[in-house]
Amino acid sequence: MKFDITKLSKYLVTVKKPVYKVSLNKKFFWTGIVLIVYLMMSSQLFGHVYGIQEGAGLRFQALQILLGSSFGTLMTLGIGPIVTAGIILQLLIGSKIIDWNLHDPDDRKKYEATQKLSSIALCFVEACAFVLGGAVPPRSYDVFTVSIVILQLAFGGLIVILLDEIVSKWGIGSGISLFIAAGVSSRIIIRLFSPFTPSGTFPLPGNPPSGVFWGFIYGLMQNEFYIALQNLLPIISTVLVFLIVVYTQGISVDIPLSFSALRGFGRTWSLKLFYTSNIPVILTAALLANFQLFGGMMAKPSPDNPNLKCSILGCFSQTQGGSVPVSGMMYYLSAPRTFLFDVFTGNATSKLYLRALTYLTFMIILCIIFSVFWVSTSGMDAETVANQISSIGMQIPGYRSSPRIIKEVLNRYIPPLSVIGGALIGFIAALADFTGALGTGTGILLTVTIIYNFYEQLKTEKMEGAHPLIRRVMEESR
Repeated sequence: MKFDITKLSKYLVTVKKPVYKVSLNKKFFWTGIVLIVYLMMSSQLFGHVYGIQEGAGLRFQALQILLGSSFGTLMTLGIGPIVTAGIILQLLIGSKIIDWNLHDPDDRKKYEATQKLSSIALCFVEACAFVLGGAVPPRSYDVFTVSIVILQLAFGGLIVILLDEIVSKWGIGSGISLFIAAGVSSRIIIRLFSPFTPSGTFPLPGNPPSGVFWGFIYGLMQNEFYIALQNLLPIISTVLVFLIVVYTQGISVDIPLSFSALRGFGRTWSLKLFYTSNIPVILTAALLANFQLFGGMMAKPSPDNPNLKCSILGCFSQTQGGSVPVSGMMYYLSAPRTFLFDVFTGNATSKLYLRALTYLTFMIILCIIFSVFWVSTSGMDAETVANQISSIGMQIPGYRSSPRIIKEVLNRYIPPLSVIGGALIGFIAALADFTGALGTGTGILLTVTIIYNFYEQLKTEKMEGAHPLIRRVMEESR
């Protein structure tokens, strides 16, 4: 007797799908409610986790951006359990280890049930790993305190799963995308307009605010050219990266298709320049972040300098912003975020140039590898796409109606796009990091792509019942 996992999922708390067409205004309402709950859970005021040490997660800034999380709060796990479960299942299905056809309703139900159960299990697994591994250290390692902290983190992860379901079924887009964009956007706003100094005090003469906008104004008022330039470059680079990504989102190769049985009816199959979207840069950034975390956890204090810890991956300096690599392999594989400023001011050294070149090369090569890997394992390869096109009764005009012929045509575009797109997105992310762009290069790429997809989805929505302001904005953008 085979075990049916869909029966087990019936006992889980879930958000029911609407039985009617949800209006755009109601979608905005539920999306807004979820966003407010997410921001409250991410704040130290409303979402603080009881029983943890102060400054938890300072070493994990890169992971916080990727996971849409805020360490030390109920949003510590962020979208980690959902994304991890989804990626593992996608790889298992794409590599045919699990033989499910996601177009089949029964297999789709199995996939959704398995993903949800895996996400719930990973909430507890990751909570244990974060607490016992030192990412969110408890005040005391007695059984009661450790258990309380783990349960709080796991509870926050379970809430995120439900919030994601609300957005997916009743809102716009997905909760995963919403949380990433909201997390990066809030960090950009804080970095841009924070009126406090890095130590959290009010600015005084000689101690400018940490917000780059106020820092730029401060530099102009004090006739400090270096301070003004140091705060202006991140603003300019953020705007430029935003415009570049928006422009490249519209670049695609359109494959004309027509119905085999109906003449005169057809469509196009668009293959975007960023064929694998942000997946390569996400996986690359996650790998680099894990390398840095692994090196930091292995590092031992230096006898000559108590603020310096060293391991086989390099030496790390302990600052208010966390653990920063200052030498060794991780130094050359981390982004020199003040590189452009140092070049303008003449402070760039040969060591800094080598670090920038190494980081850029590493980002591009890894993004290419992950892009090609993702195409072959996630069902985006030419053969799978050709079978999808053939299964809906379409063909390429001028060619025979055969999956093999369609595959040959698609092979002219998909492999080059996966390589070029992966290299380009790695180059843009590294270039943004060199300028100290707000939210990091990876964060900006994720946010811009999410906002662009959000806009594309809005264009498909009916605007009759929408708010007049929304209708006006969408009509003008068209």
